[in-house]
Formats: sequence, structure tokens, C-alpha cells
Amino acid sequence: MDSDRTFLDQFNNHFKRINDELSRSLNSHVPLIEYIGSQSILGKGKRLRPLLFIMSCQLCGYQGKNIHHFSTIFEYIHTASLLHGDVLGNAEIRRGKPSANRVWENSAAVLSGDFLISKYFAIAVDSSNLEFLKMLTDTTIQMVKGQILELVHTHNWHMSKDEYMEIITSKTAVLLSAACACGAIIGGAEKRAVDHLSQFGLNLGIAFQIMDDLLDYSSCEEDVGKLVRKVLKMGKITLPLIYTLSNLKRAEIERLEDLFKNHKADDEDYKKLIAMVRNNGVINKIRSEARDYMDKAANFLKFFPESSVKENLMEFNTYIITNFHT
Repeated sequence: MDSDRTFLDQFNNHFKRINDELSRSLNSHVPLIEYIGSQSILGKGKRLRPLLFIMSCQLCGYQGKNIHHFSTIFEYIHTASLLHGDVLGNAEIRRGKPSANRVWENSAAVLSGDFLISKYFAIAVDSSNLEFLKMLTDTTIQMVKGQILELVHTHNWHMSKDEYMEIITSKTAVLLSAACACGAIIGGAEKRAVDHLSQFGLNLGIAFQIMDDLLDYSSCEEDVGKLVRKVLKMGKITLPLIYTLSNLKRAEIERLEDLFKNHKADDEDYKKLIAMVRNNGVINKIRSEARDYMDKAANFLKFFPESSVKENLMEFNTYIITNFHT
């Protein structure tokens, strides 16, 4: 993991300026909103989405002084979706700390998410760019649809891969896609450049989420039980389990569904399920699929001339895979 940290270290100046902008704009005369907002957004987030926006702006030749100000939009949207998602999933932990809904209850968490969405709109209006605003609003609409789809499929042990892909594309990948596309839009790039960066971000985002979901089942022995227990308690059926269940008979799937959905499973049941996922080739299959999406993303960058920024985006694309490779 040292190489991963070294890769991100080269962007520390950007991260500092992003955090400074986030701190400056998180002002409210209501102390609780400001406190929850700051606790949620100024924590351990990696700022990957704002960084993608900044690099995409630079790839398209934009060097405006407001680049870091606009980049915070993507952290606000992301954090608001986490606040709302934690309420929907009754989450207890977020980024190593008790989740906002656990500490301040659901109402405060939802309203704080709404506050962050309002902040992003206020910043976006400063751009006076209708195409930029439309991209952002279309993205947030799609993300809400993704959360609704995930809610519909909560505890659905018969969910298909196509349904899973639709959820992660809407919930996760579209925001990374928008961060890249919006960089091109703010940079005044032609439509083809916007489209290529949009597709780069979309495929990168899919790879990112696939690997993130795989991590629940492929982490070290000390963590994996806790992660899987957390995911299944929230009713999230992700790709490693979908692939594993596809090899089982319907009666066995229904037995497992009853066991875990109705909280009858003990530690031994969790160990057996994790072993089932780990021992059928699923982990390597998913890693291979994530690399395919990474390669698709890289192909969309071929449209752009060689530059140090393009090289950084290519390295970032690879980082998505290596960072989650455990």
C-alpha cells in the first residue's frame, strides 16, 4: 500500500486546497448543521471525485482560479449520498466513526444531507454554465434512482448481475463520470472530449465499485467477517455473492436467504458463506472483470494528446484496481 500512498501524495497540494474550500464553505448559522456537515465531510475521505474533476479540467486546458471551489461540488454530492444511504441502510459506522444517523438520529442526518445538496447547487450556480448545471442535476437524479433500486432489492437473494450493475452504475459510477465530464465542460472542450471523459469516468467508476464490493469478501481474516456481517445486515447483495449463488440450487438459496435475512445466522454460518465465496473462483473472476472496465476507461483517454495530466489520469485508473487488490 505504500506505492498507493505515494501516488496520492503528488496531489497533496490539490487535496489541501480542496479541504480549505470545503472548510470555508461549510458555514451556517445553525450550529448542528455546521457540526454534522463538518464531521461528515472533513473526515477521512480521499477526495477522489474532486481530484478527477480537477485533472479533467486541466486535461482540457482549464486553469481558472475557481477550479478547487467547483471541485467541492463532487464531495458535497458524494457525502450527501452517504448520509442518506446510511439512513436507508441503518448503518452504524462510516469511515471508521459512528455514522451521523447513529449519533444524531435519522432526521438530523437526512437534513444535513439536504443541506450539502443545497450547498452544491449554490456553488454550481456560480459557474453560470447551463450545461454544467444540467450535467449535475441529471447525475443527482440518476443517483437517487440508484438508491431507490438498491432499496427495492434489499435482501433480494435472487438479484441478477444486470440488476446489480444497474445499481452500482447509477449510485456510484455516474458521479465519477460527471466529475470527469464536468471538467471538460468547464474547460470549454468540444462535445467529443466531454463524451470521452464521461465514458472514462463511468468505466473507472464501475471498476471502483466492483473492487470495493469485492473487498468485503477478500479482506484479511480479521476484517472479512465484520465486513460481510455488516453488508448482509444492511441487506446488500453484491457481485461476489450473486456469482456464488448462481451455482446453487433454488432450495439452497432460499435456505441461506432465510438464515441471513432473518438474522438466524451464527458465526459459523458466516464463515461457511465466506468460504463458499472465496473457494469457487469468484474473486479472481471479479478482479478480471474490474480490469476489463479499467482497460475500457483507458481506451477513452486515447482521444486526448499525450501530457502529464493524461498520464496522471491513466495512473489514477490503475490505482483504482491496485488500491483494492488484497
